Amino acid sequence: MPIDKLFGSTIDLMAKNLDLRSKNQMHIAANVANAETPNYRPKTFSFEDQLKDALKNKDAGSLATVPADPRHIPLKGVARKIEDVQGILDESLSSGLGRDGNGVDLEREMGRMAENQILYNASVQILAKKFEGLKYAIKGGN
Repeated sequence: MPIDKLFGSTIDLMAKNLDLRSKNQMHIAANVANAETPNYRPKTFSFEDQLKDALKNKDAGSLATVPADPRHIPLKGVARKIEDVQGILDESLSSGLGRDGNGVDLEREMGRMAENQILYNASVQILAKKFEGLKYAIKGGN
C-alpha cells in the first residue's frame, strides 16, 4: 500500500495550510508594524482559493490543469498540486489613505490577525487528531 494512501491528503493539506497561514501572519504583522509609516500600503496575502482549487483538482484528477504535452502552456494561476500553492501577495490600493499616505486600518489588521491565528490553531488541532488516529491504529487500537 502506498504511503500516500495510508495518510490521505489531509496531512499534506494541513501542512501546506499551516505554512501559508504562517506567511499570512508575517504579512499582517508587517502591516501592523508599519501602521504609522508614511506612504505604506498594506499587503494582503491570499491562498484559500488556490488551495481549494488544488484540492478540487486532486479529487477530480488533475487532467484539466496538467498540459498534455510539455510544450503546451499550463493554465496560469491554477495549482496542479497542493504543494504547488504559493499564495498571492497583493498591495492594497485602497482609497482609505491617511494624510501621510498610509493605508493601514489597524482595527482591520488586528481582526485579520486574530482570524488567521484561530484558523492556524484549528489546523494544528486537526493535524494532531489525524496523528492521534494513526498512532491509535499503529498500536492496534490500544
